[in-house]
Amino acid sequence: MKWSVMGSAGARDARERALRALYEEQADPLYSYVVRLLGGDRHRAEDIVQETLLRCWSKQDLSVGGLLLRPWLFRVARNLVIDGHRRRLARPHEIDGSSWLGELSTEADEIEEMLSSVVVGEALQALSFAHREVLYETYFVGRTTQEAAVALGVPQGTVKSRVYYALRALRLALEERGLAMDAQRPVRAARV
Repeated sequence: MKWSVMGSAGARDARERALRALYEEQADPLYSYVVRLLGGDRHRAEDIVQETLLRCWSKQDLSVGGLLLRPWLFRVARNLVIDGHRRRLARPHEIDGSSWLGELSTEADEIEEMLSSVVVGEALQALSFAHREVLYETYFVGRTTQEAAVALGVPQGTVKSRVYYALRALRLALEERGLAMDAQRPVRAARV
């Protein structure tokens, strides 16, 4: 999608030029990310991207550059998607005598877990095959490093090293997507 900033061709000051650069650098990747979160709803994605970039323009120092702002932008966009979903769930429903409040909070939690799962899955795909393989064996299958070493046909020390570097790479990939990795449950939210 081609984004344009109205009146940006004649940007008069550094802040306006920085806003134009922010749009040019971040709008397309941010839009793609939000479309995936919204299940393909392009109209809502456009609104979310514009709101995210507007918040960035009003609250952030644009002179630091778009790549340094990217994790913040992705986190704000994700939060806007979640907030929008929760807002829709909070609208009054017809009451049939059942306890629908519990259902709403459960559904909101499921949506948040699903969104996190999508982000974690994308982050896992950004890792090398060796890193994904060792994380799969140790976290998803639940093998010890010794059992994973036998299954993968590599020394136990190699498994330990790969797990360490895979978790570092995964943490970085998640931060780039605006999702912090829980030290106790690093990748369990993803479905492989």
